Amino acid sequence: MIEVSWLLFLIASVAVILTPGQDMILVMSRSITQGAVAGVVTAGGVSTGLLLHTLLATLGVGAVVQASELLFLIIKMVGAVYLLYLGFSLLRVSNSNLLEGDAPARPLARLYWDGAFSNIANPKIAVFYFAFLPQFVLPDAANPTLCIFALGAGFALLTFIIKGPVGYFAALLSGWFQRKPAHLTAIYRLSGLVLVGLGVKLFFEKQVR
Repeated sequence: MIEVSWLLFLIASVAVILTPGQDMILVMSRSITQGAVAGVVTAGGVSTGLLLHTLLATLGVGAVVQASELLFLIIKMVGAVYLLYLGFSLLRVSNSNLLEGDAPARPLARLYWDGAFSNIANPKIAVFYFAFLPQFVLPDAANPTLCIFALGAGFALLTFIIKGPVGYFAALLSGWFQRKPAHLTAIYRLSGLVLVGLGVKLFFEKQVR
């Protein structure tokens, strides 16, 4: 039996998921620039990344990441570099690129991977999962490991339920932006700057003990 405080978990999780961060920026930018399907697929990738973190939290890897400075540094550097890569790829877009149809459109499989990998390669999420999920397991739970897995899977599903529609409805603006390439270029560059900023922020993140 899964013995957890579902109501408290739901309230806390919604608050965390709605907080703007790299995942939300990535989902919205892909949706606005490439359409609703792109945003939903990116959101699916993000949730898949969270499922991996669920497995890691269940196995206690979050504690290992928290304890190992080297492992934390390696994962942090990989995540920061990938965010910088995504950000600079958006910053390179120009009005002429868009008018010529040469915008950096990505296939759906690549969008899915972007969402998943940007999430997987963030050690803060592993540590967050390890610290966040156990708070909602009841003290007398017979199988706390199963409870943590259920909570993590629930968080991943809730993330998609919230961010999928965000990606879908953000695409309603895409037609207007496509008719105004200067505005669309600004969206690319703003999204790129945000992702670069998040990459730099992750680069300088310190390990919390």
